[in-house]
Amino acid sequence: MAALLGVLVFSLCVAGCGSGSKPAKAQVLPRLAPAGPRSGLGGDAGPPVAGAHRAPRERVPVLIYHVVESAPAGAPSPGLWVPRSEFKAEVDGLAARGYHAVTLRQLWDAWHGQGLLPSKPIVFSFDDGYASQYTNALPILRSHGWNGVLNLEVAKLHTTLRPGQVGAMIRAGWEIDAHTMTHPDLTKVYGQQLRYQVSGSRRWIRRRFGVPADFFCYPAGRFDAHVVAAVTAAGYLAATTTNLGLAGPSQPRYELPRIRVTPGDGIAGIERNLQAATSRQTTDSRTRE
Repeated sequence: MAALLGVLVFSLCVAGCGSGSKPAKAQVLPRLAPAGPRSGLGGDAGPPVAGAHRAPRERVPVLIYHVVESAPAGAPSPGLWVPRSEFKAEVDGLAARGYHAVTLRQLWDAWHGQGLLPSKPIVFSFDDGYASQYTNALPILRSHGWNGVLNLEVAKLHTTLRPGQVGAMIRAGWEIDAHTMTHPDLTKVYGQQLRYQVSGSRRWIRRRFGVPADFFCYPAGRFDAHVVAAVTAAGYLAATTTNLGLAGPSQPRYELPRIRVTPGDGIAGIERNLQAATSRQTTDSRTRE
């Protein structure tokens, strides 16, 4: 009990201490439960077969989604809401164009000679943790035999996403990665508080769900050198940002770019963003050369 109270008190300090700002409302985090059986590579669906190939240098698009349903009137951050019908059309459109969903772990293994990728691989990443990621995104992806990557903010459990739903996502082949405990701006967090957010979220996910949580996602894409050092020290294999681009093994592994999907994009918008990401990657490569 004393340990649990310590965790709760410390989470409150993260929200309101050390920054000179007013204390935020208390966030009650879910309690740790005994770990269940381990699930290998975080629910990895197994070796891909469609156009299977080795990919030591391949760059792959990683899409960013948040809420997969229509935004109600007056909803905060409406740009984070993609209606279910749009999401389905986007998934169906990408499938029709020959894409195949993979996890970050599948990418990492293929880049390092430990696995294969399918033809035209793409990653569907979902930030924070919302019920619609389970109720809407999961069945739509599963209709194509695809999985996703949930970047889980631990504080979302029991509020917008239930642990049982996360467990079902893991059983469906989803990968669960860390997105901190309470989603702070990590560039303003230091010392023990930073370790709690970065290392603590990984430990929590590993103990609760029995998955590796080998990848980290920066809240709101905010990071700097001291944040990258904390992610490195926590033992993550890599981390994803909100920077536009295609993720590849030649990039700094704690700065992997992604492609944001917003309401109204549709398959045409995603294709435009894919082209923009490819063009930026080409320009960056020429600049380095």
